[in-house]
Amino acid sequence: MSGNHLVGAFLEMMSAERGAAANTIAAYERDLVDYAGYAAGRGQTLLTADRELITAYLDRLRLDGLSAASSARRLSAIRQLHKFLCAEGLRGDDPTRIVASPRSRRPLPKVLSVAEVDTLLATAEAAANKPAKPHKQAAALRLYVLLELLYATGLRVSELVSLRRAAVMRDAGFLNVRGKGNKERIVPLNDRARDAVRAYQATLEPGVFLFPATGAEGYLSRQVFARDLKDLAITAGISPARVAPHVLRHAFASHLLAGGADLRVVQMLLGHADISTTQIYTHVLDEKLRHLVETHHPLAAPRG
Repeated sequence: MSGNHLVGAFLEMMSAERGAAANTIAAYERDLVDYAGYAAGRGQTLLTADRELITAYLDRLRLDGLSAASSARRLSAIRQLHKFLCAEGLRGDDPTRIVASPRSRRPLPKVLSVAEVDTLLATAEAAANKPAKPHKQAAALRLYVLLELLYATGLRVSELVSLRRAAVMRDAGFLNVRGKGNKERIVPLNDRARDAVRAYQATLEPGVFLFPATGAEGYLSRQVFARDLKDLAITAGISPARVAPHVLRHAFASHLLAGGADLRVVQMLLGHADISTTQIYTHVLDEKLRHLVETHHPLAAPRG
């Protein structure tokens, strides 16, 4: 059977047995026909292709400018094709078994400096304490409390805006947060955040949510918080393009690690199920280790 016939048989299986969508089938077909054509150009077939051929094909994709993520997706399709060929008894080995998947470097998160966060907090606090019409002062106080909580806890913005009042525990010393997968975690508050929450609670009418709103969900929307935060950044003299709720979450994690916190502790506070997700912040640890070596290693000191 030709390469295109083998690809066709695989796609029929994907459609009939796995119920793959038409768009998925079309994407697999483009990727696999290209792979089969490359093999034919190298004098091989899908039944004789070996690890070296697949590695060379991935190298070609890289030289053609295909991203690591796209190359990894294409390798996934090739793996499934070869597993199918083995399952059908058309070949006895799987040449993709020990081929490493292309890995992309995750972009480092945007992080504000400690001084910039201090400026944001000071600006928000000043606005909350400034005399104004009741609705404006209430909105300013709400933004200040949101900002204090976000930087003190590193909550996801969806977790923050939807906090229930019952989540505030032990005289505002802790939050009971329900995160992804409906998993709960207990997050401590620092003194500033605790005091801000307690003062804010005293201004609220009875209700369910800590940050109530008139929308269908009953609590402040993420979009309104993000907009208010950008307006605050402008007032504080910081580019609004650099400020968003997730940036404060990144700042929380990066500043904790820079201060000596354990990566596992930060993982727990952020609510990451896997430590590999938290490891995006290890650039902070790398810089800290480099500084420690340069500062304390006996051979790092300049010779007189």
